[in-house]
Amino acid sequence: MVYRVFVEKREAVASEAKALLSEIRTFLGISSVEKIRIFNRYDVEGISEELFEECIGSVFSEPQVDDVYRWTGDEETFKEMGDAVFAVEALPGQYDQRADSAAQCIQIISQQERPLIRSAKVYA
Repeated sequence: MVYRVFVEKREAVASEAKALLSEIRTFLGISSVEKIRIFNRYDVEGISEELFEECIGSVFSEPQVDDVYRWTGDEETFKEMGDAVFAVEALPGQYDQRADSAAQCIQIISQQERPLIRSAKVYA
């Protein structure tokens, strides 16, 4: 089974989103953009649900500064993200450091085979 989770920095510490919004307004001159949200999306395959739940707070997110959204397969999740949503991910065969690091961490925690993980950055 594939488990999916979205992780977003809380607004007070979302410096990447604030910087991107500033660049869009300043360099591109698009003043109609009011807010940008950036999510890290993780798709995990090859682990148990219990291990996945355990790793959410230790591998995929920092509970003090991140909000976590579990994917339930419901399209309503995207409607809450914003008007325009798109994702950027590594091409097949291209090295994905974020996914590789997460897979290594889970392998160390579980002492089992390395899971298959794909990550993407989602902009809303």
